[in-house]
Amino acid sequence: MTENKIGFSKLTKEEKINWIANQYFANPKEAISVLNQYQNSNEALQKLHDEFIENTLTNFYLPLGVAPNFNINGKNFTIPFAVEESSVVAAASKAAKFWGARGGFKTTILGTEKIGQVHFLYEGDKQKLKEYFNFIQPVLLTETEEITKNMQKRGGGISKIELIDKTEILENYYQLHATFETKDSMGANFINSCLEQFAKTFKNNSENFGLPSIQIIMSILSNFVPNCVVRAEVSCPVSELNEDANITSSEFAEKFVTAVKIAEVEPFRAVTHNKGIMNGIDAVVLATGNDFRAIEAGVHAFASKDGKYTSLSHAKIENGIFTFWLDVPLALGTVGGLTNLHPLVKFSLEMLGNPSATELMEIVAVAGLAQNFAALRSLTTSGIQQGHMKMHLNNILNQHQATKEEKRLAIAHFENQTASHNLVVDFLENLRAK
Repeated sequence: MTENKIGFSKLTKEEKINWIANQYFANPKEAISVLNQYQNSNEALQKLHDEFIENTLTNFYLPLGVAPNFNINGKNFTIPFAVEESSVVAAASKAAKFWGARGGFKTTILGTEKIGQVHFLYEGDKQKLKEYFNFIQPVLLTETEEITKNMQKRGGGISKIELIDKTEILENYYQLHATFETKDSMGANFINSCLEQFAKTFKNNSENFGLPSIQIIMSILSNFVPNCVVRAEVSCPVSELNEDANITSSEFAEKFVTAVKIAEVEPFRAVTHNKGIMNGIDAVVLATGNDFRAIEAGVHAFASKDGKYTSLSHAKIENGIFTFWLDVPLALGTVGGLTNLHPLVKFSLEMLGNPSATELMEIVAVAGLAQNFAALRSLTTSGIQQGHMKMHLNNILNQHQATKEEKRLAIAHFENQTASHNLVVDFLENLRAK
């Protein structure tokens, strides 16, 4: 293996591909062929994708599917899902159909506040620091006016700036803790620009106030947004939970509520429970050009906010009414970022009716609740594997290069039994031996 001494980033795309292929692959031509298969024939579109990140070699595809028939607050939606996991779209579609016949999904925006912090160290007198903050606070707002003026025109901006004393948990550690409204943008660049100006202003004026010991550590938004939360819920009389002949409506409702309560008190179950919710949330977040990594981090922090990791969703039975709901933090945007660049993101947003950020919060939360309902419904009735492995069957058949006729016979064979990987392989081997 030879070192790339020129600097990899300075190579052309073709040179990068050739270098990677020759350095790491026994068959360089085959490696290059694989990469070239996923290049877009439209040169302008490929150039657009190449410039999303650095050192691009090719495109990495995920399926973009849709789940139709979602009734959300009385309005019908077809929701896009960018996801590779079998059964996610099918489960969401099934839940949408089930609840569409029972009044649909209802949503409520509980808050839209986002957070950013300037982290700094200070060794001096605490009272003098408080006095300085009271003096400098209006200056912080004044010196960010150029950054905030456009956001303010849209109804957003800086909501509040606080001085937070964290010295009990880390020596000499303080924060400027700021809250923001960013309207239809996710707002990361806006928030970070404001924070960096806060830090500059706060530091530059401190010596004039007799505080020479302030050390700025960093300025950055937080992906923990416990006040940017949406609720999605469904409800119906217990008697209407009657689509499974193998279990009564009341028994199903009781088992379902108990399954949710287990996720509320048992972290080992809660992690998998919430992962199922994120199957739906991440897929829609990705399809609409938002940052699923930020969403994941914020959601799991929210699930732990009371000191123990717990379920994001909840369920109850009161006066014969079954209610199932989800509270989830979602800092999303429908302008900026990839929303105006990626053609499939624009396609997905237009299919959703070009929603505002709060409307997208509602749609994404519903996708998570639908996914959770479908999973819990399977777990408390037939079991998760029966439906999941049927959806996974086609992947196994493709992995073993099954012909069209072999696929037809395998699908028929596993119609009424669980299709494990080993059973499918055995079936194909027996079929081919004959």
